[in-house]
Amino acid sequence: MSSLPRPLRVLRSARLADGSLVDITLDGELVAAVTPADPAAEIDEASDLDLRGYLVVTAPAEPHAHLDKARSWDAARPPAGDLVRAIESWRAFAAGQTEDDIAARARAQALENLAAGTTAIRTHVDLFADHDPLRGVRALVRVREELAELIDIQLVALGGEWVPDDVYEGALDLGVDIVGGAPHLATDPHAELHRALDIAERRGAPVDLHTDESLDGPLTIVSYANRVAAWSQPRSAGHCVRLGTLPADELAEVIAAVAAADLRIITLPITNLYLQGWEHPVSTPRGLTATRALLDAGVVLGAGADNVRDPFNPVGRGDALETASLLVTAGHLSLDEALTAVTAGARAAMWLPEAGPVVGARAELLAVRADSLGEAIASGSPDRLVIHAGRLVARTTIHRDIAPAGVAAASPSLTR
Repeated sequence: MSSLPRPLRVLRSARLADGSLVDITLDGELVAAVTPADPAAEIDEASDLDLRGYLVVTAPAEPHAHLDKARSWDAARPPAGDLVRAIESWRAFAAGQTEDDIAARARAQALENLAAGTTAIRTHVDLFADHDPLRGVRALVRVREELAELIDIQLVALGGEWVPDDVYEGALDLGVDIVGGAPHLATDPHAELHRALDIAERRGAPVDLHTDESLDGPLTIVSYANRVAAWSQPRSAGHCVRLGTLPADELAEVIAAVAAADLRIITLPITNLYLQGWEHPVSTPRGLTATRALLDAGVVLGAGADNVRDPFNPVGRGDALETASLLVTAGHLSLDEALTAVTAGARAAMWLPEAGPVVGARAELLAVRADSLGEAIASGSPDRLVIHAGRLVARTTIHRDIAPAGVAAASPSLTR
């Protein structure tokens, strides 16, 4: 039997990203105090946590997942390829997937994300074009309810031009939180964009669209931004790959519209690095959005892991530190910027309240064994403690045993 979840009172000798050592006092779901560490303080084993050797950061959020697709690569056995081939492979496989199949894979991946430190997930869920279009929705609503005490889950209805309005409405009636879609893939991208926004406006629902996920083709984000500029409900755009291909003068105009509309952008490096550029075997483009220009313009930028081991991405761990590492390597962000994108930025892109080791913030925290932020992102140590709503909800402890140096030279049977 697990001893978790476990309410906590004080986190002792935690190292923050700036290098300082602190004690973090919790008051239920909130951070009550952050004070210089007192190494002489007595640790109450029942309510305190000794974090010597750990770096503590805001718990990551996953602003763009596909839990309904996760972990299907081995069973689907899709060919490697670009976005169009991935969509075709997924649809063929999904036709045989039951509600229970979807729920089992989604649950397993959500718990894997939690173990890695993620305490909030926004997942898109497909609306199917068959006899039971809402089976994925029912599966994800069930998983959300099962895991409600451990992780916050937002659901986005992901349809397309093949999905009638009443199916979208049915998904919202079942408990889906957000209207989604991928208008850039439609026969008439702008018509599909406004249809999705009409549904969201009619229902007073937030909206989160896959937006311009290609190296060329339609650019819908300006129409999106202009339409929602006066809205009060949350809005965000995922992928936005086309922004990374625009010349500087055109990009500046697009980003100005995005900033004016407070349209929050979610970049998804691992999946877009995999899906984009197959048609460019030489000087292959990176396929990321314009992360630097967006940050410099003050646009809220979140980052996520997106697909995990499914037809859209055969790898990935659902680990925010993996995403942060890719933002440093492929996006040329600093360590601090990369961490912010998967923590505070991701939470802001999901329109969640402030969290982290800050007085008055929600006690959503990740402790990873590392002496510095650079070490945490570079090594991605799985040795982690995860705190959600002021309670320890996940613990991973690693034991490492390495042979001592020189053992091969000392053993004739192991030398030549």
